[in-house]
Amino acid sequence: MRAAVMYGAGDVRVEDRPDPKIVKPTDAVVRTVAACVCGSDLWPYGSMPATDTGRPMGHEFLGVVEETGAEVTGLKAGDLVVAPFTYCDNTCGYCARGLHISCRDGGRYGFDGVDGGQGEAVRVPCADGTLVKLPVAADSALVPSLLTLSDVMTTGHHGAVTAGVGRGDAVLVVGDGAVGLCAVIAARRLGAERIVLAGRHGPRTALGGEFGATDVVAERGAEGVARIRDLTGGVGKVIEAVGTREALDTALGAVLDGGVISRLGVPQYEQGPLGRTEFRRNITLTGGASPARAYIEHLLPDVLDGTIDPGRVFDRRFALDQAPDAYRAMAERRVLKALIHP
Repeated sequence: MRAAVMYGAGDVRVEDRPDPKIVKPTDAVVRTVAACVCGSDLWPYGSMPATDTGRPMGHEFLGVVEETGAEVTGLKAGDLVVAPFTYCDNTCGYCARGLHISCRDGGRYGFDGVDGGQGEAVRVPCADGTLVKLPVAADSALVPSLLTLSDVMTTGHHGAVTAGVGRGDAVLVVGDGAVGLCAVIAARRLGAERIVLAGRHGPRTALGGEFGATDVVAERGAEGVARIRDLTGGVGKVIEAVGTREALDTALGAVLDGGVISRLGVPQYEQGPLGRTEFRRNITLTGGASPARAYIEHLLPDVLDGTIDPGRVFDRRFALDQAPDAYRAMAERRVLKALIHP
């Protein structure tokens, strides 16, 4: 099969790799219908040391089941399924608590002999626990929005849930990437009355406005914090969807004492400003990697009936052999989120 492999910073290649096969009786082989490049893929794209072996890429995909292991009971060949961005058994103690990201039997695509999602097919471990069957055909116009349930929409929802967003709230979303825009959708869906989107890329913030953002703040740093506080007097709920120290500083500057900051952006720093000043403010810092499997069935009805349309974050499609171009376009901010079709 053909699949995307990263060999180092800026070096993504599409090459022939072994076709996936059932290894364990709980596996399934899924033929990929749609995949995409994640914002978190851009961090290794910018900094990964060169390697001779390469790393299979991609963790967001949707496809058709081709084969199942002997112990898979809930799926059959021909089922259209969406895969959360990590696999899980959906039965361990962590999964029972809704923390599928920490599943004792789970793992990540592209590691430990498991295929990446940016390829023609994927061996999915723990198939019964991982894959969610979809009640539409593979050529449905809903496929882009259903694909977002693999990661970007469920991650935005995780930020809104962990920040405690509710009816009538004022919320700040820091970041106008696909996760930030999905966090706007999620905050609006949970009843937020005012949503300030901190971002400076016009087409993206315009889409954020269509998703439900009531205000846009393009300024950064201290100027941005001052602008947010001028608009709102400070917000009680912040969703930080970038992962840089500057974004965290903005969140800390804008949040009210006693407020909540949910971090969704993969942190590109090890230490944050959480000393005596922040301690005295009683700020709650939460968020983290989304347990996407916990949210898929919760969000699925709203995608199916058109209540939310997160698939609009995909602003360009690429064939699988164009995966290097997709990475380059996203890294250069010419594309918000690239959809890849094998």
